[in-house]
Amino acid sequence: MPNASSWSASSPLLLLWEDSSGTRIFLSLLYAVLAISGTLSNVMVIYLVFSFKKLQTTSNAFIVNGCAADLSVCALWMPQEAVLGLLPPNSSSLRSAEYRLLRGGLLSLGLTVSLASHLLVAFNRYVLITKLPSVYQALYQRRHTGCMIGLSWALALLLVPLLPGLWTPGSAQQPPPRQTDGSSRYTALLLALAVLGQTALLLHCYLGIVRRVRGSAKRVSVLNFHLLHQLPFPAAPPPPRRAQRRLSSVSVLLLCCVFLLGTQPLVWVSLLGFFLRPAPPALQAASWLLLCSLSASKPCLHS
Repeated sequence: MPNASSWSASSPLLLLWEDSSGTRIFLSLLYAVLAISGTLSNVMVIYLVFSFKKLQTTSNAFIVNGCAADLSVCALWMPQEAVLGLLPPNSSSLRSAEYRLLRGGLLSLGLTVSLASHLLVAFNRYVLITKLPSVYQALYQRRHTGCMIGLSWALALLLVPLLPGLWTPGSAQQPPPRQTDGSSRYTALLLALAVLGQTALLLHCYLGIVRRVRGSAKRVSVLNFHLLHQLPFPAAPPPPRRAQRRLSSVSVLLLCCVFLLGTQPLVWVSLLGFFLRPAPPALQAASWLLLCSLSASKPCLHS
């Protein structure tokens, strides 16, 4: 097994290169489960929004944008990882630099747009609940919404040449050069700081929503943003206003907790690797799995 220092600061496939075939098979099964569940859930959300006119709102447009990005991770990237984990460590597919860049490009494109969509959804709901309706309508015109979605993909495409080298492992027998390793460490630091900044903005938006709803009974119904609550089907009578407020606040806090669980381990593993020493390979792989699992679990939070 290669030394941990020979790996880049953040690599999603560290454990797949271990000598243990049991570890590789377990991770392949885990990737397969995440790929199937994530693909089905993201396709379901996209289908619901396009099938019901009532669901075609600005907030749901950002959710669909995130689901489309998550499909590049769940439907395109994860199946490849599941198959590669079953191959011998010296397989030519694992050593192909071009193929590693392709996989890294898919991962970086999907995760960047997905994280940007998280923030777009949070900010959209924050403006909807805390600002005047005229401000919301002026900011989220159809043209402006399309520009925001387009900018999220443009930003991801600009970052694709930078991030695949960070998100794909090097060869176990041929460690990356010192210069490349230093470059990947700085890229990991910038990525960690960017996710930290996004997390602070997202928490500010959602906690601001919770505070506003607690002080205004009229706005409690606005927090029923789950897709299933918006479907034009017969539903049970709504709960009392106080219970509805409590359930809505818990729903928002749960969304924040899942986002923190999926993103923060990788952030702090990257910071640890930059300022102190690289984290153990198992910890690095676990943090990447949590981040990738966010693409599979996010549709369930919105539906």
